[in-house]
Amino acid sequence: MSDFNLSAFSDAIADVAATAAPALASFVTHHHRTASAFHWRDGYFVTAEEAVEAGEEIELTLASGETVKAELVGRDPSTGVALLRPASSAAALPQLAQAGAVRPGHIAIAAGNSDGAALAVLGTVGEVGPAWRSMRGGTIDRRINLAINTGGRFEGGPVLDAKGGVIGMLLFGPRRRALVMPYETIERAVATLREKGHVARGYLGAGLHPIRNGDTKGAMVMSLDDNGPAKAAGLHVGDIIVAWNGEAVHGPRELIRKLGPDSAGTTVTLGVSSGGAERDVSITIGEKPLS
Repeated sequence: MSDFNLSAFSDAIADVAATAAPALASFVTHHHRTASAFHWRDGYFVTAEEAVEAGEEIELTLASGETVKAELVGRDPSTGVALLRPASSAAALPQLAQAGAVRPGHIAIAAGNSDGAALAVLGTVGEVGPAWRSMRGGTIDRRINLAINTGGRFEGGPVLDAKGGVIGMLLFGPRRRALVMPYETIERAVATLREKGHVARGYLGAGLHPIRNGDTKGAMVMSLDDNGPAKAAGLHVGDIIVAWNGEAVHGPRELIRKLGPDSAGTTVTLGVSSGGAERDVSITIGEKPLS
């Protein structure tokens, strides 16, 4: 590749980042670090759920350098999406379009903001996989991992394709691996957060602990909420939940994954082991109270 082509490629990437920059903002998190956010539409911003805390005062620094107070409209721990609404109108800010289909090896540009200054780093899409369920039970439309070297200031910012379309939002998984919350997942979460201020999560009303007793693996009930679904269904402290609708449950983590937003209000059959005897318990999953 000639120097001219390298230079043109470099300019093209910088142009993509510069076009997106006016839609970005930053804020100082409750961990006293900087995170990014970006304008979704209608004056609303999205960011990483773990970067915000209910009840805290949020100040967004826009790309213009202007600082505006923002309200936390809602947060969805199951997808990692939080929705912010600035006190002053931001509807005139640009709205970033959705990216087309991506494949491993496609260019990915992580964009961010730090006190009004634009940030950008270049990498590639490392993996594109099927839908998956998060540790907190959220349905994620696609598994997208990035081969990119980036830092915490980019968290909550958009990941762009070579045309400037939004692939999704940058989050960090286990061992700080960069991953993408897909555009479609954000769109679904935003719609619910705008309407309700939260995304329902399934609720058993039981404190659980992993247990392995001989060949029995499952989630032992350590405590019960007096008004929770588990107690109403007849579960007792010491019971071990070993199955969900006939599918083995090996511990609390698997059970929590099943308690996603789509589980609230459904009736399921739990396989329960107690004192060497097994029984089935029918339980209607509740909606987790807002904390």
